[in-house]
Amino acid sequence: MITLALSKGRIFDETLPLLAAAGIETLDNPDTSRKLVLRTSRSDLRLLIVRAPDVPTYVQYGASELGIAGKDVLLEHGGEGLYQPLDLGIASCRMMVAVPEGFDYAGAVRQGARLRVATKYMRTAREHFAAKGVHVDLIRLYGSMELAPLVGLADAIVDLVSSGDTLRANRLHAVEEIRPISARLIVNQAALKLKRDAIEPLLDQFAKAAATHA
Repeated sequence: MITLALSKGRIFDETLPLLAAAGIETLDNPDTSRKLVLRTSRSDLRLLIVRAPDVPTYVQYGASELGIAGKDVLLEHGGEGLYQPLDLGIASCRMMVAVPEGFDYAGAVRQGARLRVATKYMRTAREHFAAKGVHVDLIRLYGSMELAPLVGLADAIVDLVSSGDTLRANRLHAVEEIRPISARLIVNQAALKLKRDAIEPLLDQFAKAAATHA
């Protein structure tokens, strides 16, 4: 049995067409079922539904041989014990630095100001600003990131940006791209060695499906 871990939401929705292109369908309706382990049309493959930040952990420790996770999640996790063979090209967005309208971010950086930055991507933000030589105090938040500058909690935020509508609605604008983000297929390194005959055909099917939907 091969287990594929993924999270509900955008990644799950955009994974379904890839599974279908690979000839795999879910037998349990994820919208109505409360099950966390879903059957598929392949008797040797099941889906494990977990929170997005937990996907790489389940794969790292072998509870799931495969997983699909956003690059943002993998950057925070660190990627230990994981093989990342395939960018699926789904759930695409950008990780950006954003500030309130009227805030001179470039000037603050030039002057060596110490910035307060709100984010849930602590590891990525720390590495980004350290590489630029910018001094920051990081404030960990888990939601409503755009609120932090509006109430004076932070000078800037680091968050995922897709259309930018939420930023504009809250009078913020992106000033710097940290990196593009998309979902990756990840594999437990030990499982790839022990179950290569079962896993490699799945990797090939995902690669073909991703190329078709690119």
